[in-house]
Amino acid sequence: MPDTVEEIDVRKIPPHKKHATIFDTYDELDEGEAFIIINDHDPKPLRYQMSAMHGQDNYSWDYLEEGPEVWKVHIGKTTE
Repeated sequence: MPDTVEEIDVRKIPPHKKHATIFDTYDELDEGEAFIIINDHDPKPLRYQMSAMHGQDNYSWDYLEEGPEVWKVHIGKTTE
């Protein structure tokens, strides 16, 4: 796994492009790679959508920070 992990501050992305940007980033990952999203609210709906699209066991989801103003989530690709 790389030493540095890309961080995506989704607070700076227009709302209609947020999820697409996150999914595109995930799709470009190789197995074992990851990225971090930074958001101003709990991205729980994104997690449900990730599970629906990729299967619950095919990615990792680890909260690094849980509000109240900033949420950081480490998202990794575990298998395809």
